[in-house]
Amino acid sequence: MTSDSTAMERDKRSDTSFSRKRSSTFGAYGSVDRSCGDQSRPESLGETLLDILDSPVEQQPVVCSSSNQKETELFEIIEKLQGSRIDEQRCQFPLPLKSQLSTLGGQLPLILPSKAGGYWIDPPSERLSDVSPTSCYHGADLDSYDIMERDREAKNYHNVFRSRHHHSFTAVDPCLGSLVLSVCLEEEENRLRVILRMKECSLHGAFSVSLFPNIPSTVDLAKMLCDKLTVTKFDAVCYLKAPDLIQTFDEHRVSPNFKFGVLYQKDKQFTEEEILSNNEESNEFKEFLSILGETVQLQGFTGFRGGLDICHGQTGSEAVYTSFHGREIMFHVATMLPFTDSDPQQLQRKRHIGNDIVALVYQEGQTPFLPDVIKSHFLHCFMVVRRIVDNDDPSGHAYQLSVTARDDVPNFGPVLPDPPVFKDPSLLREFLLTKLINAEISCYKAEQFSRLELRTRSSLLETLRTELFTRSQCMMGDPSLTALPQSDGIRASTEGTGGFIENFKRAIRVRSHSFETLGVPRKAGSSTQKHKTEKDSESDRSSASLSTNSDGLGPDIKDHPSPQEET
Repeated sequence: MTSDSTAMERDKRSDTSFSRKRSSTFGAYGSVDRSCGDQSRPESLGETLLDILDSPVEQQPVVCSSSNQKETELFEIIEKLQGSRIDEQRCQFPLPLKSQLSTLGGQLPLILPSKAGGYWIDPPSERLSDVSPTSCYHGADLDSYDIMERDREAKNYHNVFRSRHHHSFTAVDPCLGSLVLSVCLEEEENRLRVILRMKECSLHGAFSVSLFPNIPSTVDLAKMLCDKLTVTKFDAVCYLKAPDLIQTFDEHRVSPNFKFGVLYQKDKQFTEEEILSNNEESNEFKEFLSILGETVQLQGFTGFRGGLDICHGQTGSEAVYTSFHGREIMFHVATMLPFTDSDPQQLQRKRHIGNDIVALVYQEGQTPFLPDVIKSHFLHCFMVVRRIVDNDDPSGHAYQLSVTARDDVPNFGPVLPDPPVFKDPSLLREFLLTKLINAEISCYKAEQFSRLELRTRSSLLETLRTELFTRSQCMMGDPSLTALPQSDGIRASTEGTGGFIENFKRAIRVRSHSFETLGVPRKAGSSTQKHKTEKDSESDRSSASLSTNSDGLGPDIKDHPSPQEET
């Protein structure tokens, strides 16, 4: 065989490896989880090649070489890396531990600590000496099951300002960036109420009018809340629909909708592939699902769908759904999502569960769960449930519970009882659903999410300020701004928001609209993006929040939308 034909064959094999499916769940990040990669590989070489492989096809650089030998060596390295990628990204039980667990008897813990660390477990091992349902108490008082609020002051503008005469102002501070200020005079209390919106947070204040000989200027009011301001002037907002835009921004973090994954782990199942490949549901597992909620038909479903397909059946025909204290919850049950015989990784299932932030694991048997078995950028917390025998009633049963989360996720309530056992299914349901909601809200404080939230908020605030300023100039007769398109942020402003992931996707998907608002021509191909935006805006009954410019978020995020957008 000639050298040319050999090179062609290798080129063909490398092209095939480029299209091979990935096992890591991307979500909205567009990056690869390399925490379980081959540590013996030189770091600089591995990162360089992985960056090339992860870049979009149209952006991949042309590899030029002065000799066929260098080109051949490069493709051999790429083929080797891609060929072992599936195995590299699997975190499995160490074989000695796996064999020990298979032979050990007695009560094993629900969760084992990860060998690499990075997770906390509740209850800790020292509290697991007695998990009998006959000891201590079973659960806690329902009055102690308090649901956390994501942002307690988010509705201040809606509750206080919108019912009173008030004014809003915008400015750009050289150091702090975009600012939006709202001022309201509460005549009955004889005080001024002020909200200053900055990229990091919103500051609220109330000042007695008697403290001032005259009403302070907007700059003075803003500096009372933040003395770091250096801006010297605010521009008045006179756009008639400004309150809708401002309220949408203030409440973009508040959502009545939640989605959680549900994994089914049978006895002696240790790997992600084994857990995601379960198709048969035992009566025990079905009984547990009935505690969580009701099984609904997805076709034509009108409630919160959590990214599932309700028209074409591409995400299965059924799902578990419930309403809980005014909140809608959709469960992504692994066994109800599509199963693909030819795909050992079951990406159709992982694309939904891997994009959840919190997941439930139901165990049948004595096999513990390892928190880093499921590789995902989003999953930060797991709650593991196992059914155990009730010693008081041999024919009855109880449920044992354990929780694990990444180290940077703060603790959250309600507190697990001691022992962590529930005999009453209704009490278990109340505890689990409260704990799941609080877990997701706590996960937002983790470093990865807080960093993304800051970028999302900053982008939304910049768009809000630009929109308010531009619309106000238009109303005051600026001839160059008389034909602005209708704002997406106003449409359906009274509908429920879509949660953290939807807000993040909104903040990066509507670049073309922001450019149009500023009078900048769209680039080629923007019609496709516009069509996709219109399609996404109809999902999950979420508000089509403020359109925003995504320049600061980088192409690595923009080019890899969340898999849920494809539904």
